[in-house]
Amino acid sequence: MTKADIVSKISEKLGMEKTDVQATVESFMDEVKESLETGENVYLRGFGSFIVKTRAEKTGRNISKNTTIKIPAHNIPAFKPAKVFVEGVKQNVKVK
Repeated sequence: MTKADIVSKISEKLGMEKTDVQATVESFMDEVKESLETGENVYLRGFGSFIVKTRAEKTGRNISKNTTIKIPAHNIPAFKPAKVFVEGVKQNVKVK
């Protein structure tokens, strides 16, 4: 499912113009992104949490040059689904 599909479905369900729904979805994503960029987590009850995770410093290898490199500690965005969300997927999606 793409962002366009999401906008279409919400537009149909609510009877709103696609442009209004598009602006709302874009604003939501911008707010989540801005919050994470400032180090603030976003909690959506019943859906999940967008959080900032810290990755520790580690040693990597450059295979083509056969050298080791240091990968510095860094932060990455992550999503942790709510229990209700996880249970719904477990019950409704068949294992392939």
